[in-house]
Amino acid sequence: MSNPFSYVFSCIFVLLAHGAMLLNVFYNGSYDDVNAVVTLAAAVIGLDVVYFIIMPFFRQQTYAVDFMLILILNMSMIFQSCFGGVNFQSKHFITIIAALIACRVGYIVCRDHRRIEDKRKIIWLGLGLLMGVILLFTGKRSMWISLGDSTSIQPSEFMKPLLVLACATSVTEQQKKHKFLCFNVVYENLILFGMIAVICLFQWWCADLGSIPTFGAIYVAGFLLRICYPKAKFTKKPIVLALAALAVLAVIGVIVAPPYVRDRLFVDIWSDKNGNGYQQSQALIAIADGGWLGKGPGHGFLHNVFAYRCDIVFASISEEWGMLFAVMAVCVLLMMVAIPLVNPPRSYYHGSMCAGICAAFSVQMALNIFGSCNMIPFTGVTLPFISTGGSSMVVSGFMAGMLVASQSPVFKAPKRKKNEQKPQHVQDRQMPDIPQAQPRQEMPQQPPINYTLTERRK
Repeated sequence: MSNPFSYVFSCIFVLLAHGAMLLNVFYNGSYDDVNAVVTLAAAVIGLDVVYFIIMPFFRQQTYAVDFMLILILNMSMIFQSCFGGVNFQSKHFITIIAALIACRVGYIVCRDHRRIEDKRKIIWLGLGLLMGVILLFTGKRSMWISLGDSTSIQPSEFMKPLLVLACATSVTEQQKKHKFLCFNVVYENLILFGMIAVICLFQWWCADLGSIPTFGAIYVAGFLLRICYPKAKFTKKPIVLALAALAVLAVIGVIVAPPYVRDRLFVDIWSDKNGNGYQQSQALIAIADGGWLGKGPGHGFLHNVFAYRCDIVFASISEEWGMLFAVMAVCVLLMMVAIPLVNPPRSYYHGSMCAGICAAFSVQMALNIFGSCNMIPFTGVTLPFISTGGSSMVVSGFMAGMLVASQSPVFKAPKRKKNEQKPQHVQDRQMPDIPQAQPRQEMPQQPPINYTLTERRK
C-alpha cells in the first residue's frame, strides 16, 4: 500500500457516511422495534470493517473505485431496508456480498490483457451459449430462469460484460485490414456488428427492449475507440454506413415493437393513471411529496406500487430521503465510473474496457432515472448497485471489478515455448559468434648469437 494514511482516511469517511445515514434512520425512521435498526447498523458497519480489512491483501495501485463501491452498496442496503418501514433485507444483503465477491473475480480475470485477448473466441462462444441457454430454459419469449418460488436468474445480464470484453479485445486488430468487395475491412469489426445485431434481435424476441440501449451503448463506445485507434485509418464511408444501419435498425425496432411498447411511447400518464401511466404518475407524486429533504425513512407510500425496489427505486429514495439524497447517490455512481476515465489509461485494452462499462452504467442510470421522472418512456431497467436483483447486482459487481483491473493492470511478456525459435529481428540483433582464442604456442628458443665488434661493422 503506497499511502496508508489516505487508505485510513477513506475508511473513516465511508464509516461516517453510513453512520450518519443510520442515525437518520434511528431518529426519523418508522419502526416498531429498535432491534431492526440495530440489526441493520450491525450488518452495514460490520461489512464495512470486514471489507476494509480484506482489501489490503489485494495489491492495487489505487483503491478509489473500491471505496466508492462499498459506499454505494451499503447506501443501497440502508435504502432497501427502510422502504415502508425499517426491516432488514437479508436477501439484498446476500446479493451485496455476492457483488463484492464478483468484483474480486472481475479484477483477477481482466488484469492481464494478453490472456483475455488470446481467449476472445471463447468470449464470442460465451455470448452464443448464453443465448442458447435463454432459448432452452427460459420458456417462450422470456428472459428469466426460475429456480424456485422466489428466486430467478436473468442470463441476458451476463451478456453485458462479455460484450464489453469482445469490444475491448478487438481494438488492437484494427491494423489487420482485408479487401472485401470494394472496401478495406477488419473481419472482427464485421463479427462485432453481427453480434450486436443478433443481441438486439434476441432482446426484442425476449420482450426485453429496455436493455437494448445498454447493449447499443457498449457497442458504440467500442466502435468509437476503434475509429480512434492509431493506424486504423477509418474513412468516412464505413462510418456513414454504420450510422445509417443503426438508424434503420432503430426505425424498424419502433415499427415492429409490441403494442404495449408503442403505447408507452405515446401515453399520457395523467389521462391514463390507472393503466400504462400508473407507475410513472405515482412516482412523480412521490418525488413531489418527498421534496428536497424527504418524508423520513419508512414514511413513504410508494412501497405499495409494483417494482418500487427496482424499476422506480429513484422515486422511492426521493420520497423518503429527499431529492438531495437521491442526487447524491447518483453522484457517487457517476464518480465511481468516472475515476477510471480521469486517470491515464494503462493500455488500449483497459481504456476500451472502461469506456464500455461506463457507457453501460451511464445509460442504465439515465433510463431508470428519466423513466421514473417521466422524461422518457418507462423501460423497467434497474439502477446499478441500488435496485434489487441478484443477476443485475452480481454482474454490476463484476463490471466494477473490471474497472478496478483497469487501474491496477498486469503486463506479462508472452511465454516462449522451449522449441520455439526466436524472431528474426531478435536473431539479427545478436552478436556474431567470436571464435575462441587458440592456446598460445611458445616459439622455439634460438641459441644466442655472439657478434664481435668487427663482424658488426661489416
